[in-house]
Amino acid sequence: MSRSEQREGPLAGAFVLDVTHVMAGSYCGLLLALMGAEVVKVERAGGGDDLRRNQTLSGGAFRPWDAVNHGKRSLALDLRDPRGADVLRRLAERADVFVENYRPGTLARLGVGPDALRARAPRLVTCSISGFGASGPEADQPGFDLVAQGAAGIMSLTGEPGRPPVVAGVPLSDLNAGAFAALGILSALLERERTGLGQHVDTSLFEAALAYTVWESAAWFDLGQVPGPAGSSHRLGSPYAAFPTADGHLTLGAATQSNWERLCRAIGRPELAADARFRDNLGRLRHKPALFAELEAIFVGDTTEAWVARLRAEGVPAGPVRDVAQAHASPQARAREMSVSVGEHDGRERRVIGTPVKLSRTPWSVSGRVAAYGADGDAVLREAGFSDAEIASLRAAGVLCGATQRG
Repeated sequence: MSRSEQREGPLAGAFVLDVTHVMAGSYCGLLLALMGAEVVKVERAGGGDDLRRNQTLSGGAFRPWDAVNHGKRSLALDLRDPRGADVLRRLAERADVFVENYRPGTLARLGVGPDALRARAPRLVTCSISGFGASGPEADQPGFDLVAQGAAGIMSLTGEPGRPPVVAGVPLSDLNAGAFAALGILSALLERERTGLGQHVDTSLFEAALAYTVWESAAWFDLGQVPGPAGSSHRLGSPYAAFPTADGHLTLGAATQSNWERLCRAIGRPELAADARFRDNLGRLRHKPALFAELEAIFVGDTTEAWVARLRAEGVPAGPVRDVAQAHASPQARAREMSVSVGEHDGRERRVIGTPVKLSRTPWSVSGRVAAYGADGDAVLREAGFSDAEIASLRAAGVLCGATQRG
């Protein structure tokens, strides 16, 4: 993808330097690419992002780098060399956004930190994603999703009561940090339309996880209560949980009074709605073990599919508990185009998750392009005004790395 092949979308024409690695920063850059921005992934010399190396563990069949970097161009630079740092500075002068997720201070020591870049390009929006943020006693600590989930209380809330702490099934600290970073970048770009000036966006895995403890933090703030794990149950309403069936599990959201009464009709037990223990939500919460025992005995009598159809016919919010393969194969996921082909690799089709947001006039889109390590280096520099002689010199010095594909 060259600048002459810009994609459409709400961020069409925006130029983003994605100086990130692994998950959180890469996901931020992916979201901006899905919105139509031209995103150049600036990868490290010596093989690039660690996710590329992980792809070798499965012989290339499992490709985590592709999952969060499709739709981007790849430029491989040795930023430890002053010439590589100078290349990045020149690119930043024409960029709209610069995203990085190195430990605080790392890029500043190389002369390419956010403050230095904005001093040269005042319109530039810069963004840093770190483990714990740019301030505070833990600012210098490295951060990974697991560490952030533990530090933010997520693990203490996940799993079954009485069991050891459990990490969430997806890297929510990483992904939320990337999403919050993209949201911060969009708000800074919108503000730039009024002032003409960029600014710095600072977020972290720790904050991204803690920000999602909405009910749990409210319980602590308002009541002084420290919530623990609740399994699949809701803390404020019941019944709202997953239940076993004859062949799997279903999810049930019948905590409101109207849905509770519909549920009792749907399962053929209207008398439960009049039971003094279950008459209102507070009673159902207080007597949750007894209520769940009643419902579990009922739901194991038929299949998930049969129960979901029956409950939905009565207007009760319910659904199946699927694995990832079943979720992608579902008619709803197919209708919403949540699985998109990005071509073939070694004769095998590669697919990625589709866009989770649909815009009516300027939709997000998956470009279908997955860049090889450093494949766009020459083209990106040439478009930025570097001469062929400069590019050849940078390659000869090992500052510009990777493939030699011409734009």
